[in-house]
Amino acid sequence: MEYMDKEYCLEIWGDWACFTRPELKVERVSYDVITPSAARAVFESILFKRYAMRWQVTKIEVLNPVKWAAIRRNEVGAVAGKSPIYIEDKRQQKNSLLLQDVRYRIYAKLVFIPVKDRPKEAFAKHQPSGDENPMKYYQMFERRASQGQCFTQPYLGCREFAANWKYVEDTGNLTKPLAEDRDLGIMLYDMDFESNPQKPDAMFYRAKMVQGVIIVPDKDSKEVMR
Repeated sequence: MEYMDKEYCLEIWGDWACFTRPELKVERVSYDVITPSAARAVFESILFKRYAMRWQVTKIEVLNPVKWAAIRRNEVGAVAGKSPIYIEDKRQQKNSLLLQDVRYRIYAKLVFIPVKDRPKEAFAKHQPSGDENPMKYYQMFERRASQGQCFTQPYLGCREFAANWKYVEDTGNLTKPLAEDRDLGIMLYDMDFESNPQKPDAMFYRAKMVQGVIIVPDKDSKEVMR
Protein backbone atom coordinates (compact mmCIF):
# COMPACT_ATOMS: atom_id res chain seq x y z
CA MET A 1 0.00 0.00 0.00
CA GLU A 2 1.31 3.43 -0.92
CA TYR A 3 2.43 5.82 1.78
CA MET A 4 -0.02 8.66 2.40
CA ASP A 5 1.47 11.95 3.64
CA LYS A 6 -1.51 12.76 5.83
CA GLU A 7 -1.79 15.69 8.23
CA TYR A 8 -4.02 15.60 11.31
CA CYS A 9 -5.46 18.44 13.37
CA LEU A 10 -6.44 18.67 17.03
CA GLU A 11 -7.96 21.64 18.84
CA ILE A 12 -6.80 21.91 22.44
CA TRP A 13 -7.69 24.37 25.20
CA GLY A 14 -7.51 24.91 28.93
CA ASP A 15 -7.71 27.42 31.76
CA TRP A 16 -3.98 27.31 32.53
CA ALA A 17 -0.76 26.35 30.73
CA CYS A 18 2.96 26.50 31.41
CA PHE A 19 5.45 25.63 28.67
CA THR A 20 8.52 26.16 30.81
CA ARG A 21 11.59 27.93 29.50
CA PRO A 22 14.60 25.64 30.18
CA GLU A 23 16.96 28.55 30.85
CA LEU A 24 15.00 29.47 34.00
CA LYS A 25 15.69 26.73 36.54
CA VAL A 26 14.25 27.79 39.89
CA GLU A 27 10.89 29.39 39.14
CA ARG A 28 8.72 28.44 36.18
CA VAL A 29 8.23 30.96 33.39
CA SER A 30 6.24 29.91 30.35
CA TYR A 31 6.91 30.55 26.68
CA ASP A 32 4.32 32.77 24.97
CA VAL A 33 2.74 29.81 23.17
CA ILE A 34 2.81 26.02 23.12
CA THR A 35 6.10 24.39 22.08
CA PRO A 36 6.34 21.72 19.34
CA SER A 37 7.39 19.15 21.95
CA ALA A 38 4.26 19.82 24.01
CA ALA A 39 2.10 19.59 20.88
CA ARG A 40 3.77 16.28 19.97
CA ALA A 41 3.01 14.94 23.44
CA VAL A 42 -0.71 15.62 22.94
CA PHE A 43 -0.74 13.50 19.77
CA GLU A 44 1.27 10.78 21.52
CA SER A 45 -1.26 10.63 24.34
CA ILE A 46 -3.82 9.46 21.77
CA LEU A 47 -1.56 7.08 19.81
CA PHE A 48 2.10 6.19 20.06
CA LYS A 49 3.86 2.98 19.03
CA ARG A 50 7.55 3.06 19.81
CA TYR A 51 9.86 2.13 16.90
CA ALA A 52 6.90 1.89 14.49
CA MET A 53 5.94 5.58 14.17
CA ARG A 54 6.58 9.10 15.35
CA TRP A 55 4.76 12.44 15.18
CA GLN A 56 6.09 15.43 13.24
CA VAL A 57 4.37 18.68 14.26
CA THR A 58 3.93 20.90 11.21
CA LYS A 59 1.87 23.92 12.27
CA ILE A 60 0.43 25.64 15.34
CA GLU A 61 -2.48 28.07 15.21
CA VAL A 62 -3.01 30.38 18.18
CA LEU A 63 -6.73 31.05 18.67
CA ASN A 64 -6.87 33.08 21.91
CA PRO A 65 -4.90 36.22 22.84
CA VAL A 66 -1.81 35.60 24.96
CA LYS A 67 -2.70 36.33 28.60
CA TRP A 68 -0.39 35.99 31.61
CA ALA A 69 -0.98 35.28 35.28
CA ALA A 70 1.52 35.06 38.15
CA ILE A 71 0.74 32.60 40.92
CA ARG A 72 2.58 31.04 43.84
CA ARG A 73 2.57 27.24 44.01
CA ASN A 74 3.63 24.65 46.55
CA GLU A 75 6.29 22.26 45.23
CA VAL A 76 8.21 19.41 46.82
CA GLY A 77 11.96 20.01 46.95
CA ALA A 78 13.01 16.34 46.96
CA VAL A 79 12.96 13.26 44.75
CA ALA A 80 11.09 10.15 45.86
CA GLY A 81 13.31 7.20 46.73
CA LYS A 82 13.51 4.33 49.20
CA SER A 83 12.97 6.66 52.15
CA PRO A 84 9.58 8.34 52.56
CA ILE A 85 9.21 12.05 51.93
CA TYR A 86 7.56 14.22 54.58
CA ILE A 87 6.00 16.92 52.48
CA GLU A 88 5.78 19.44 55.32
CA ASP A 89 9.59 19.31 55.66
CA LYS A 90 10.27 19.51 51.92
CA ARG A 91 7.61 21.96 50.83
CA GLN A 92 8.79 24.98 48.84
CA GLN A 93 6.76 27.92 47.60
CA LYS A 94 7.77 29.17 44.18
CA ASN A 95 6.41 31.80 41.82
CA SER A 96 5.19 30.74 38.37
CA LEU A 97 4.39 32.93 35.37
CA LEU A 98 1.65 31.03 33.54
CA LEU A 99 -0.53 31.39 30.48
CA GLN A 100 -4.25 31.80 31.07
CA ASP A 101 -7.23 30.75 28.92
CA VAL A 102 -5.29 29.18 26.05
CA ARG A 103 -6.64 27.59 22.87
CA TYR A 104 -4.65 26.20 19.94
CA ARG A 105 -5.08 24.15 16.81
CA ILE A 106 -2.10 21.86 16.36
CA TYR A 107 -1.25 19.99 13.17
CA ALA A 108 1.02 16.97 12.81
CA LYS A 109 1.91 14.16 10.42
CA LEU A 110 2.19 10.53 11.43
CA VAL A 111 5.59 9.37 10.21
CA PHE A 112 5.62 5.60 9.64
CA ILE A 113 8.92 3.75 10.22
CA PRO A 114 9.27 0.74 7.91
CA VAL A 115 10.07 -2.62 9.51
CA LYS A 116 13.48 -2.79 7.81
CA ASP A 117 14.52 0.54 9.37
CA ARG A 118 13.69 -0.37 12.97
CA PRO A 119 16.42 -1.27 15.51
CA LYS A 120 16.86 -4.83 16.78
CA GLU A 121 15.36 -4.03 20.18
CA ALA A 122 12.05 -3.31 18.42
CA PHE A 123 11.55 -7.05 17.86
CA ALA A 124 12.24 -8.24 21.42
CA LYS A 125 8.59 -8.83 22.25
CA HIS A 126 6.80 -8.66 18.91
CA GLN A 127 7.73 -9.50 15.34
CA PRO A 128 5.62 -7.40 12.94
CA SER A 129 4.67 -8.71 9.52
CA GLY A 130 6.87 -7.64 6.63
CA ASP A 131 4.00 -5.96 4.79
CA GLU A 132 3.08 -3.65 7.68
CA ASN A 133 2.01 -0.26 6.31
CA PRO A 134 1.08 3.20 7.61
CA MET A 135 -2.64 2.77 6.92
CA LYS A 136 -2.85 0.56 10.02
CA TYR A 137 -1.71 3.44 12.22
CA TYR A 138 -3.78 6.06 10.37
CA GLN A 139 -6.92 4.07 11.07
CA MET A 140 -5.96 3.47 14.70
CA PHE A 141 -5.44 7.18 15.32
CA GLU A 142 -8.59 8.27 13.48
CA ARG A 143 -10.72 5.75 15.36
CA ARG A 144 -9.34 6.70 18.75
CA ALA A 145 -9.36 10.47 18.15
CA SER A 146 -12.91 10.51 16.75
CA GLN A 147 -14.13 8.67 19.87
CA GLY A 148 -12.23 10.91 22.29
CA GLN A 149 -9.95 8.10 23.48
CA CYS A 150 -6.45 8.62 24.84
CA PHE A 151 -3.94 6.44 26.68
CA THR A 152 -2.98 9.26 29.05
CA GLN A 153 -4.64 12.58 29.81
CA PRO A 154 -3.09 15.30 27.58
CA TYR A 155 -1.77 18.32 29.45
CA LEU A 156 -0.61 21.86 28.72
CA GLY A 157 3.05 21.87 29.75
CA CYS A 158 2.53 20.67 33.35
CA ARG A 159 0.56 17.59 34.33
CA GLU A 160 -1.67 19.56 36.69
CA PHE A 161 -2.91 21.64 33.72
CA ALA A 162 -5.08 19.07 31.96
CA ALA A 163 -5.97 19.82 28.33
CA ASN A 164 -9.40 19.60 26.76
CA TRP A 165 -9.18 18.42 23.16
CA LYS A 166 -11.17 17.45 20.11
CA TYR A 167 -10.33 15.89 16.78
CA VAL A 168 -10.82 18.29 13.84
CA GLU A 169 -11.69 16.05 10.92
CA ASP A 170 -12.80 18.76 8.48
CA THR A 171 -10.30 21.64 8.31
CA GLY A 172 -11.95 23.38 5.38
CA ASN A 173 -14.19 25.78 7.29
CA LEU A 174 -12.47 26.75 10.53
CA THR A 175 -12.46 30.01 12.44
CA LYS A 176 -9.48 32.21 11.73
CA PRO A 177 -6.58 32.22 14.22
CA LEU A 178 -5.47 35.23 16.21
CA ALA A 179 -4.80 38.23 13.93
CA GLU A 180 -1.40 39.06 15.37
CA ASP A 181 2.24 38.91 14.30
CA ARG A 182 4.90 38.21 16.89
CA ASP A 183 8.56 37.19 16.88
CA LEU A 184 8.73 34.59 19.65
CA GLY A 185 12.52 34.31 19.59
CA ILE A 186 14.48 31.13 20.22
CA MET A 187 12.09 28.44 21.47
CA LEU A 188 12.53 24.86 22.59
CA TYR A 189 11.81 22.54 19.66
CA ASP A 190 12.15 19.08 21.24
CA MET A 191 14.60 16.68 22.86
CA ASP A 192 16.86 14.63 20.59
CA PHE A 193 16.06 11.13 21.85
CA GLU A 194 17.24 9.47 18.62
CA SER A 195 20.87 10.52 18.99
CA ASN A 196 21.12 9.84 22.74
CA PRO A 197 18.10 8.11 24.34
CA GLN A 198 19.67 8.09 27.83
CA LYS A 199 20.71 11.75 27.93
CA PRO A 200 19.02 13.61 25.06
CA ASP A 201 20.15 17.07 24.01
CA ALA A 202 17.72 19.95 23.61
CA MET A 203 16.89 21.27 20.13
CA PHE A 204 15.74 24.85 19.48
CA TYR A 205 14.32 26.90 16.61
CA ARG A 206 13.40 30.50 15.82
CA ALA A 207 9.62 30.73 16.22
CA LYS A 208 7.63 33.40 14.39
CA MET A 209 3.88 33.87 14.57
CA VAL A 210 2.32 35.39 11.45
CA GLN A 211 -1.39 36.18 11.77
CA GLY A 212 -1.65 33.62 14.54
CA VAL A 213 0.10 30.83 12.60
CA ILE A 214 3.46 29.28 13.53
CA ILE A 215 5.07 27.05 10.89
CA VAL A 216 7.14 24.30 12.56
CA PRO A 217 10.13 23.03 10.53
CA ASP A 218 11.00 19.36 10.13
CA LYS A 219 13.35 18.04 12.79
CA ASP A 220 16.05 17.42 10.14
CA SER A 221 15.77 20.97 8.83
CA LYS A 222 18.66 23.40 9.05
CA GLU A 223 16.34 25.73 10.96
CA VAL A 224 16.51 23.41 13.96
CA MET A 225 19.50 24.24 16.17
CA ARG A 226 21.27 21.45 18.05
